[in-house]
Amino acid sequence: MSNVTLKNVRKTYDNNKTVINDVNLEIKDKEFVVLVGASGCGKSTLLRMIAGLENITSGEIYIGGKKVNNVPPKDRDIAFVFQSYALYPHMTVRENIAFGLKMRKTDKKIIEQKVQEAAEILNLGEYLDRKPKQLSGGQRQRVALGRAIVRNPKVFLMDEPLSNLDAKLRVQMRSEIKKLHEKLQTTFIYVTHDQTEALTMGDRIVVLNNGDIQQVDTPYEIYNNPKNMFVAGFVGSPQMNFIDGEVLGLDKNIIYGVRPEKMTSPDGDITLTADIDISEMLGSETVVYFNLGSSKCCAKLDSDVNLSGRIEIKIKTSDLYKFDKASGERIY
Repeated sequence: MSNVTLKNVRKTYDNNKTVINDVNLEIKDKEFVVLVGASGCGKSTLLRMIAGLENITSGEIYIGGKKVNNVPPKDRDIAFVFQSYALYPHMTVRENIAFGLKMRKTDKKIIEQKVQEAAEILNLGEYLDRKPKQLSGGQRQRVALGRAIVRNPKVFLMDEPLSNLDAKLRVQMRSEIKKLHEKLQTTFIYVTHDQTEALTMGDRIVVLNNGDIQQVDTPYEIYNNPKNMFVAGFVGSPQMNFIDGEVLGLDKNIIYGVRPEKMTSPDGDITLTADIDISEMLGSETVVYFNLGSSKCCAKLDSDVNLSGRIEIKIKTSDLYKFDKASGERIY
């Protein structure tokens, strides 16, 4: 079993700064879980504590049912893929992939077999005798993944592994990592600040803010049923619009949320007009920005819509999310 359990895990540094607050989380065997949040929310710290690279202040961490609080990283049966590829420049791809196994004095025949298997999975066969400087960014990242695969770990931990790649390569590698998870059938815990990565890759998403878990759910539920304004605003691109109830002619003690794609519904029962501030043509769609009261809003439109300087907003009441103005919590 490769489940990972966190019980009341807390991390406080010497300056009394707490970065993780009593986190409880159960990650199932063979699950792909994505930790997502803004920079400084504690997601990488949480991952490093699971790996044993960061000591925990209090709480308990279990991997495969075994408590690992005092177990060194090398004995936790995990593989860590870093943001930087951390490849040895003087070694070939073959040597980089094999390095960890050589350090464990694994039999040479087994090393060669595992390297070939990893190279086949990652389409690296023709690059095995090249040095890292002769590879593209995506190929280097695959080498880093190969080095993790040969160890056959219980859990893969990945800390923003695609952030150094260009946009096109990121999309390609997202797909490759997801396929890799399906092939290996083991537990993946993946950290990113990119909510698109989270939505497209994770079986479940853990949304973090200031060291606290805001919501743990499937991508569908995170997007369609956010529990508070933070989750609603963080997940989705462009982000959800938040409008004071008074502007919509509704309850002034409530903040209403509406997705940009729901701002111009043909059968909307709330109608407003606004001056367009700026518009962005994005191929198949156009995003327009405008103000409603003190709220900065945007709408997604078909690219063939004829825009003047104003936009008519038509919102269905059923498309509105309600949030408590004081706490930001969802009102159901």
